[in-house]
Amino acid sequence: MRLAVIPARGGSKRIPRKNVREFCGRPIIAWSIEAAHAAGCFDRVIVSTDDPAIASVAIAHGAEVPFVRPAELSDDVTGTIPVMAHAAQQCGLGAGDLLCAVYPTAPFLRPEDLAAGLAAMEEGDCDYALSVTTFPFPIQRAVRRDGQGRLEMFDPEQAEARSQDLEEAWHDAAQFYWGRVEAWTGGAPIFTRESRGIAIPRSRVQDIDTPEDWDRAELMFRALLEQGSELP
Repeated sequence: MRLAVIPARGGSKRIPRKNVREFCGRPIIAWSIEAAHAAGCFDRVIVSTDDPAIASVAIAHGAEVPFVRPAELSDDVTGTIPVMAHAAQQCGLGAGDLLCAVYPTAPFLRPEDLAAGLAAMEEGDCDYALSVTTFPFPIQRAVRRDGQGRLEMFDPEQAEARSQDLEEAWHDAAQFYWGRVEAWTGGAPIFTRESRGIAIPRSRVQDIDTPEDWDRAELMFRALLEQGSELP
């Protein structure tokens, strides 16, 4: 079994009703549902939610909502791993099955990204495969700023290093996380050498945590469409 699980709780505070707010013409969660179906990777595409309104939108756009997520897994501090473990249990998955967490606010996700993640999992040498992208500036040259505005390098030894000589760094693109049932249910950490990163260009990565993020993401999305990109 290969299962796509879109975790979409109802209690977003910084952007109210975030998971079903309209993004470039449709509820933002609909873009994730469409990408998951178009990938051709999954036996089922489900939404894990505690919210009846989100459930209705998800069903209207082609996802299943086979259970209601309990309140104790729907608060501000619950991470993705326990939510995915709960979905695996509710759907009767077992050893050898694969689950993919597809975030509901990932309108830049493309079906081929999901397919690349599945290919990495099928090679059999990792617990997880997830979307990653590069930092636009060398993290080795990062500085901290104190209350008086004074600066200090995190790594002073790199003060004279040329940017092009520093190792490229990557970060979570927060679009999808393929994982084995055993990893999800066993609580295996995601960011280890047991995970493989699927490279996503920075032009298709934008965290959406604030209203300003949302506006920026819509501008990026429309720019990609104007350039002829197909999304998802």
